Amino acid sequence: MCASFFTLLIGVVEVDGTRMSSNSVYDQFVCRVWLTRTSLYTFTGISTYGILLTALERYAAVIYHVWYHNNVRITVCDVNMSVFHSS
Repeated sequence: MCASFFTLLIGVVEVDGTRMSSNSVYDQFVCRVWLTRTSLYTFTGISTYGILLTALERYAAVIYHVWYHNNVRITVCDVNMSVFHSS
C-alpha cells in the first residue's frame, strides 16, 4: 500500500533540484530521501517480503496440511496483538 502511494507521488510531484541550498533542512530531506527514491525502494522491499511470507505460509498449509493443522496456531487476535505490542 505504501509502495503504491509513493509510486503515485513520484509520478505527480516534480521537484526542481537546481535551486537547493545546503543550509535548508527541507532541501536536505528532498535531496537525501525524495530524489534518491529511498522510501519507494524500502516500501517495495517490505511489500515483496510480506507477499513472499504469505505465499510460503499458504504453500505449507496446502502441501503439508496435516502438519500445518497440528503445529501452526495463528489467530487474527494473536497477530493483531503482536503488531500493536511490537511498536
